[in-house]
Amino acid sequence: NKGLNMDFDDVIKGRRSTRGFLPKPVSREVLEDVVDLAIRSPSSMNTQPWHFHIITGEALDNIRKENTEKNIAGIPPSREIRSPNGYEGVHRERQIEVAIQLFKEMGIQRDDKELRNDWVLRGFRQFDAPVAVVVTFDSILKDDDISKFDCGAVVNGLVNAGWSRGLGAVINSQGIMQSPVVRRYANIPDDEIIMICVAMGYPDDSFPANKVVSNRRPVSEVAKFIGFWNYLINAAPNSNKIPSGLSINIIIARSPIL
Repeated sequence: NKGLNMDFDDVIKGRRSTRGFLPKPVSREVLEDVVDLAIRSPSSMNTQPWHFHIITGEALDNIRKENTEKNIAGIPPSREIRSPNGYEGVHRERQIEVAIQLFKEMGIQRDDKELRNDWVLRGFRQFDAPVAVVVTFDSILKDDDISKFDCGAVVNGLVNAGWSRGLGAVINSQGIMQSPVVRRYANIPDDEIIMICVAMGYPDDSFPANKVVSNRRPVSEVAKFIGFWNYLINAAPNSNKIPSGLSINIIIARSPIL
């Protein structure tokens, strides 16, 4: 198994979303191991609001079938958390960027409606993964935003733990758009709210879209460091050279006249 004995950097930098899976079952033992790692994720005040409904076999096939049928029939989605009404600006640009990457690998042309529609249907079917992990949280916390943050943390732990065990995954909301269907076949209790789904299985390395590694903004763009200038001066007291990559905020802080 190529995933065993991976170090942390290999997991974090090697993981990518998997959208093509081998028709190979994933054992309960492996999944329990993955979940055991994931639930070490932090949560506010150690509240651990999450639950995992791990689905395979006939139940998953039924969810795929009815979710797809209802979406094709035009039945409005019934997600249980708020979803964006469409992205704009840089967020839309990043969405388009990864779509271009995926469609290029899959050979899907912009005007090829048939293949584009097939791609959407794949999402409705949770990309035909052998396992779907539906993540829920306690409904008593539905008005508490931090519980959603906690679920995000544990899902991040889940996909990384899966990758460390040789499993690919894609966080997939299309496959649970019809939440009553998911509730019925997964037997999700009324006191839990469906947050998200993770499609999981062994990656099919021949599936073109699995080659895609989405871009990330560099540290210099996403991070702002405050209060580090004195440390740099103390570390190199005889150097007047400003280290490359420092933000303008840090450079300005050096001047006594500002």
